[in-house]
Amino acid sequence: MAVATLPTSTAVAKKTASAAKAARATTTAYGKTAARRVVRRTPMAKKPLPAGLPREWYEAHNRRLKAMRLAIALLDGGVYTPERARNRTIRTTAARIGVHPPSNTTCRLVRSLITENAR
Repeated sequence: MAVATLPTSTAVAKKTASAAKAARATTTAYGKTAARRVVRRTPMAKKPLPAGLPREWYEAHNRRLKAMRLAIALLDGGVYTPERARNRTIRTTAARIGVHPPSNTTCRLVRSLITENAR
C-alpha cells in the first residue's frame, strides 16, 4: 500500500517561483521567451500656447485636448463604438478622471474621435 506524501515546503516554493517567472515572461514571435518590460509613462513637458490668436482658437484647442482625454479614457474603459458613448457615459467618465463636465459639442467631438479610432 502506497502512502501519499505531501510536498515539502521547498517543492512548493520552487513551483511558485517558477510560476511567477513564467508570468513575468512573454513568448516572442520566434518562440523564445523574453522578459516583459514595464514602461513608465511620464507626461510631456508643457509649452505655452502661442500668443495673439483669436479666442475661438484657444477654445477649440482646449476642447480638442479635453475630447482626446475623454476618448482615451472611454477606450480604456471598454467603450469602442460611438453608439455606446452616450452623453451620460462621457460625463460619468469625465467625473471619474477629474475633468469638468463636457458640453454637448465636446461629447460629439469625443464620439467622432472614437469613430476614427474604429477605422
